[in-house]
Amino acid sequence: MKTITTTEELAAFCTEAQRHPYVTVDTEFLRERTYYSRLCLVQLAMPGKDDEGAVLVDPLAKGLSLDPLYELFRDQGVVKVFHAARQDLEIFYVEEGVIPAPLFDTQIAAMVCGFGEQAGYETLVRRIARESLDKSSRFTDWSRRPLSEAQKKYALGDVTHLRRIYEYLAAELEKTGRDAWVKEELATLMEPETYITRPEDAWERIKTRNTSGRYLAIVRELARFREEYAQARDVPRNRVFKDDALLELAATKPTTTEDLGRSRLLLREARKGDVAQGILDAVKRGLECPPEELPSKNGADGKLNVNPAVADMLRVLLKGKSEEFGVATKLIATSSELDEIAAGKRDVPALTGWRAEVFGRDALKLCEGRIGLRVAGNRIEAVAL
Repeated sequence: MKTITTTEELAAFCTEAQRHPYVTVDTEFLRERTYYSRLCLVQLAMPGKDDEGAVLVDPLAKGLSLDPLYELFRDQGVVKVFHAARQDLEIFYVEEGVIPAPLFDTQIAAMVCGFGEQAGYETLVRRIARESLDKSSRFTDWSRRPLSEAQKKYALGDVTHLRRIYEYLAAELEKTGRDAWVKEELATLMEPETYITRPEDAWERIKTRNTSGRYLAIVRELARFREEYAQARDVPRNRVFKDDALLELAATKPTTTEDLGRSRLLLREARKGDVAQGILDAVKRGLECPPEELPSKNGADGKLNVNPAVADMLRVLLKGKSEEFGVATKLIATSSELDEIAAGKRDVPALTGWRAEVFGRDALKLCEGRIGLRVAGNRIEAVAL
């Protein structure tokens, strides 16, 4: 198996790859000790058999530039094939501001093609490529050199088997006419905003049952400070302070370093220096936030007025549609989307695009009492009322 360690070798491979209709791509990276992922290895494969046309690219090799790879990513004549692409794409966008296009994600395609919600790579290798994977190297340290032969073999398998999987799924999508469904799903992955983490929005990821505007204002400011601090120093946000400590701080509202010293959950390092001052400043901003600028979740009262009977019926309808069309339920609609529909909201993804065709239109008819549900053998059917 070939490992590329020079820019010249990478340029030669990418030039050859541009003569083919697609190239499969995967990465190995580390993120345990940094905010941004550290790219440690790139795997690439052109159409071929076994290890033919497949290479490992060592981005840690001295003097190697990934510019030829980024040019390949921009080539509209070559499909870039990934499995579960989001984290890989984030790396390339953060590193170079490039998102490979045209793009194909075999995980999304597999869920559209009836492989269920757990369309993991190992499952697809077994069911489509009729091969097995040795996963023993999965959690090794990819930044250490030299890489072992076991690591190289594992890494290369992530792109060689992917060729067969892509060819099979692409043929299935063309046969069923669902390639447009996959392209619709890929639109989110192709959007740069997907890979931008804005500190002012970081609080929305924090799970809390407390819907007090003042409390949420402090949560917002603490999350903003933590995100800015972590990004500036390239450290994991949980190394600054964890979510449970953040929520404790929002509840106790410390105003002095002595108050911080009484925290049960705050790390010792966060009780002094820049982090401690940042926490106190964030709490102060939250306490002083004008009433008209206080945040809220899910509306003014923090709750959706969900009709539980309608929500339950929508879940039954979703299951029936999933089985009828052979598409994973979570790809059609999430549980929260069903609750939103049952609460009367209509600006949800499950009611747009291909989802409207598969599920959304009947979901609205069900909410309006225009259709009912019946059991037909092992199937759930919608019937006009």
